[in-house]
Amino acid sequence: PIPPPPPQRQPQDPCVPSPCGPNSQCRDINGSPSCSCLPNFLGAPPTCRPECSLNSECPSHQACINQKCRDPCPGSCGISALCNVISHTPICTCQTGYTGNPFTVCNPLPPPRTEVVPQDDPCIPSPCGPNAKCNNGQCTCIPEYHGDPYTGCRPECVLHTDCARDRSCVRHKCVDPCPGTCASNAICEVMNHIPICRCPDGMEGNAFVQCSPIPKLDVPQNPCQPTPCGPNSQCREVNQQAVCSCIASFVGSPPFCRPECTINSECPLNQACLNQKCSDPCPGVCGNNALCHVANHIPFCRCPDRYSGNPFVSCQPILDTPEPRPPSQPCVPSPCGPYSECRAVGDTPSCTCLPDYIGAPPNCRPECVTSSECNTNLACINQKCKDPCPGLCGLNANCRVFSHTPMCLCQEGFTGDPFSQCNPVRAEPIEVLRPCSPSPCGINAKCEERDNAGSCQCLPEYFGNPYEGCRPECVLNSDCPSNKACQNQKCVDPCPGTCGTNAVCQVINHLPSCECYPGYNGDPYRLCQVVQEEPPKVYVNPCQPSPCGPNSKCREVNGQGVCSCLPEYVGSPPACRPECTSSSECATEKACINRKCVDPCPGVCGQNAECRVRNHSPICTCNNGFTGDAFVRCFRIITPISTPPP
Repeated sequence: PIPPPPPQRQPQDPCVPSPCGPNSQCRDINGSPSCSCLPNFLGAPPTCRPECSLNSECPSHQACINQKCRDPCPGSCGISALCNVISHTPICTCQTGYTGNPFTVCNPLPPPRTEVVPQDDPCIPSPCGPNAKCNNGQCTCIPEYHGDPYTGCRPECVLHTDCARDRSCVRHKCVDPCPGTCASNAICEVMNHIPICRCPDGMEGNAFVQCSPIPKLDVPQNPCQPTPCGPNSQCREVNQQAVCSCIASFVGSPPFCRPECTINSECPLNQACLNQKCSDPCPGVCGNNALCHVANHIPFCRCPDRYSGNPFVSCQPILDTPEPRPPSQPCVPSPCGPYSECRAVGDTPSCTCLPDYIGAPPNCRPECVTSSECNTNLACINQKCKDPCPGLCGLNANCRVFSHTPMCLCQEGFTGDPFSQCNPVRAEPIEVLRPCSPSPCGINAKCEERDNAGSCQCLPEYFGNPYEGCRPECVLNSDCPSNKACQNQKCVDPCPGTCGTNAVCQVINHLPSCECYPGYNGDPYRLCQVVQEEPPKVYVNPCQPSPCGPNSKCREVNGQGVCSCLPEYVGSPPACRPECTSSSECATEKACINRKCVDPCPGVCGQNAECRVRNHSPICTCNNGFTGDAFVRCFRIITPISTPPP
């Protein structure tokens, strides 16, 4: 196909449409697209990816929070509590000399009672761990907590990853984050613990505020007329969007499709640029019995030993004759090589190249053999570099030479076959292109017209892929780190202005918590006052704090702490461990989630997709008859109905 002439009005933006792929950004560098991954994304375009999507992709002392490997401790534990990360999960315990709920607040141990304690009360001192209650010596977890009551009970969740993928951790409970998040007529889907709002099919707008019907256009627009793809490319309409690709035998990406080569220097030294492809220039150049070798892209022909003649025509064997050549004929046989003439100067041959040939004997050669040896605006015609245009184009057509090839183009205001005749263009109303109607952008993104194509950008203070959908920094507190709160759709510190005088503020699970400074008491939200120091506390329970290590329980026997592993844990204290810490410890069809080998498929794939587990990882594919992003949603493939002939 003949490429269209280059645009004359303004240079085309190489980043529209973007060739960089998702999670990337495109910059115009001297007319060429420069691709790079967005901040906080790894890899290289077009395969930019987040740092993590599962806890197992992070070190064991970190957790995957908002697609980044972070310390899960900040904001997870209560006041005066210590946090240790074990297999991506924050474990909260009260400091030595403190007791209480380590997920909310730990208080100093009360001084030992002076009154006589009945010896028959098995609950004094309490054998139970934090967040557990004692009844007749039997320990049970308080409501909404679970675990081993003798070592400590913990809430249902601390991080999002403690819940199923379609649930979020809100106030230590796994709940559906969708209610109240999206607009009333929008659709909410939970992907990897995060609520995603989108408008239904046939509607557009901010899915967090209001969705409105898309206005119908009277005349459908063809996004490929005129083509936004640039020369040497082809345009296909897919879902009313222009999809550009290079035509066969061209490399690069639109709008910069180019042939494999245009000059010899773009090829290896032993190849030449023939018909815009790097290939061996020898075939068909030399004559019978001749040898061909390529030097600096140019083929040279020579007769082999014991042969003579014109190597470009034919080489004949040299017949041995006993009679010596007369010394008076130094040019018989000619020592000058092909395309040369020999003159005898005395008894010495003098060699020169024939007219219209260049070089020096015995390497005389024509001006050109292939067009690649000529300037790009000339072609090799009859072994000479000439303008290929004269007499080629029809009436009212202009000729331009692109990479040695003449191209005929109708003059401005004319149309038709430029190789035969171009006729004046009939006056027709100019079709107004509206590449932004309907908008090709996702939710919370705006469309701007550039070079007759729609370019999508996220609205201010929104982020993401504008072609799929942008979202604010946060919608719920659970979208922020545990030590931040979601205010006006931004993650901020909720502490300023919360606490009173002589009090310190600490954010616990997105909520500000105030505590008086050491040596002060009172209402930390109003005023804390100095108090007298209490007598030193006496620690008498050998199991508080527990000497047994994580995932174990301690029981007091004759004043000594006796350690054992918790149910569902293996090993022996202090090295009790869960069923698994990484997926490699599970069967290939299972993954390690919440330290147990389970099926990783539930809640992973989008609508109309099926999930299969391969080597511990869930693989999503669209069902038969559907297509799309299997991790988000698959759409039914619409087959056009052919109308039978009348």
